[in-house]
Amino acid sequence: MHITKVFKDGNSQVVRIPSDMAFDRNDMDVEIERVGDELRIRPVARKLDTVMEKFSAFSDDFMAEGRGDNSESERNTL
Repeated sequence: MHITKVFKDGNSQVVRIPSDMAFDRNDMDVEIERVGDELRIRPVARKLDTVMEKFSAFSDDFMAEGRGDNSESERNTL
């Protein structure tokens, strides 16, 4: 368990998340929920409603030549 600081930023209260507990990305939304005296913070699930829009951005000849050589390299036995 970690001890951290709470401080004010404008009209919001901010909690410092220690680096060893930080999310691996900074470009995501999180949801926060109060459960009794706890606050739970978790990433918001990604929605797929824009996936077709993203696919349509690829050019018509995208991967027309295939993926190339995809042979897997040898791995050490565990």
